[in-house]
Amino acid sequence: MTGELIIEGKKVWKIYESEAGPVEALRGIDVHITKGEMVAIMGPSGCGKTTFLNCFSGLDDVTKGTVRVEGTDIHAMNDNKKSEYRARRMGFVFQSYNLLPVLSAVENVELPLLVSGVPPKAARARALRWLEELGLKGRERHRPLALSGGQQQRVTLARALVGDPAIVWADEPTGNLDGENSRQVMELLRGLNKAHDQTFIVVTHDAEVAKSCDRVLRMRDGNLLPPG
Repeated sequence: MTGELIIEGKKVWKIYESEAGPVEALRGIDVHITKGEMVAIMGPSGCGKTTFLNCFSGLDDVTKGTVRVEGTDIHAMNDNKKSEYRARRMGFVFQSYNLLPVLSAVENVELPLLVSGVPPKAARARALRWLEELGLKGRERHRPLALSGGQQQRVTLARALVGDPAIVWADEPTGNLDGENSRQVMELLRGLNKAHDQTFIVVTHDAEVAKSCDRVLRMRDGNLLPPG
C-alpha cells in the first residue's frame, strides 16, 4: 500500500465485561488506512464493525493495543483532548441521522461550528454553502420532519463535512434509505471523497455500498479477515 498513512492500528483489542463473562469485540486487529482512501467495513451483525469505528475514532477506549490517527496515539489523549481532536479533524454520519428535531437544517449543520467557537456569521455561511453543495438549496429552513429520509441524510452529511474533517466515519449511512436514495448518497460520498481528498470509513451490510469504495475490510468474530 502506498500513500500517506492516516490511520494505523496495532494489535487492537476491545474486551467488554458481561454477566456471561468477557466478550472479545476486537481481537488483536492490525490495520493501515491511507489518506484519501474510501474504505468499507463489512461483516455479519455482531462481528465488531461498529466497535471498530468507535475504537478507531476515539469514541470508545481500547483494552490494549495502539491506534494512531494522523501519527498521534489517540488513546494517549485525555477525554477533553480526544473530544477536541474529533471536533476539529473528524466527521460522523449515522444511520439514524441524529438531527435535532427542533432545529432547522441550517441550524443543525452550523451547530458543531458554533460549539467549536466559529463566529455565528461565518458558521451560517459555511452551513449554507454545504447544504447547497449537497442539493438542499431551498430546504435550509426546514426542520428534519419536513424532509425526506434522503434529504435528512444529506443534512447529516453536511453537518459531518462542514468542519472540513480529515476523516469521515459513516455507520450504515444508507441503512434507512431506499435503493435510489442509497445510490444517490453513495455517489455524493464518492464525489466528496475525490473532490476533497478526505478519508471515508464506511460501515455497511450492503455489497452495493461497498462497491463504491476503494477497498473492503471484512470482519468476523472481532477479527479482520485476510484480503481476497
